[in-house]
Amino acid sequence: MAAENSSFLTEFILAGLTDQPGVQIPLFFLFLGFYVVTVVGNLGLITLIGLNSHLHTPMYFFLYNLSFIDFCYSSVITPKMLMSFVSKKNSISYAGCMTQLFFFLFFVVSESFILSAMAYDRYVAICNPLSYTVTMSPQVCLLLLLGVYGMGFAGAMAHTACMMGVTFCANNLVNHYMCDILPLLERACTSTYVNELVVFVVVGIDIGVPTVTIFISYALILSSILHIRSTEGRSKAFSTCSSHIIAVSLFFGSGAFMYLKPSSILPMNQGKVSSLFYTTLVPMLNPLIYSLRNKDVKVALKKILNKNAFS
Repeated sequence: MAAENSSFLTEFILAGLTDQPGVQIPLFFLFLGFYVVTVVGNLGLITLIGLNSHLHTPMYFFLYNLSFIDFCYSSVITPKMLMSFVSKKNSISYAGCMTQLFFFLFFVVSESFILSAMAYDRYVAICNPLSYTVTMSPQVCLLLLLGVYGMGFAGAMAHTACMMGVTFCANNLVNHYMCDILPLLERACTSTYVNELVVFVVVGIDIGVPTVTIFISYALILSSILHIRSTEGRSKAFSTCSSHIIAVSLFFGSGAFMYLKPSSILPMNQGKVSSLFYTTLVPMLNPLIYSLRNKDVKVALKKILNKNAFS
């Protein structure tokens, strides 16, 4: 048979990041190091925020969840990628592939909306500081978080359900190191017009809505900052937003570059390199960005280290 229905396909073969034998072991240790830094950084930030009562504010509530999301979606992708460097046949079952696709999309979409929630939090803190505690009450923060994970679930379900209806060819070699939308669609034997339409619509929403929210928030923040007369006040306001701006630029820049360009413009081999930014580097860099550029986090970390040293 030239093709077989996806429901009868038992496994996919993941091509991995590269097929050059000489670089497999060095890449294994490189990405293992990245993963260790990601796990230690994100779990460390989660623990630090959880233990320090001074960090129990809306800003750090969202940062806590950002670290949780980064840890989870890195763990969905990186261990399987590490196996591709040391395994002769890097296979994944059909069910495993769809599961990886779902959770990867769930956490990535959730990250895009948690970043927009963080931008809104900064807008309220800088533009309406007197009403901050009322506007960003625990109930409001919880509702925003439910919206974040709700959008993540909806986006992941839409893509995964469409993918499970695809008819795949007998050649089950996926030119990627993970089960992602575009590489899987390359293995389809029937028209993928509906799937591609879903990609552009859903990804457009999942990138567009948070991006518009972030741009509006920072436009209002910038307007408010320009009305601050003191240089010290302006500097303090900018410093509270700088870490978030860097994280947003890294995440949305690499995501849009990967998904919102036609495959003819972005070949899959280049797409694999691009996807490394938001699957590996962004989860690793976020805790470093937020800890190294944040005075509250550094002070809380010093207190815990000093307390342990004293004990």
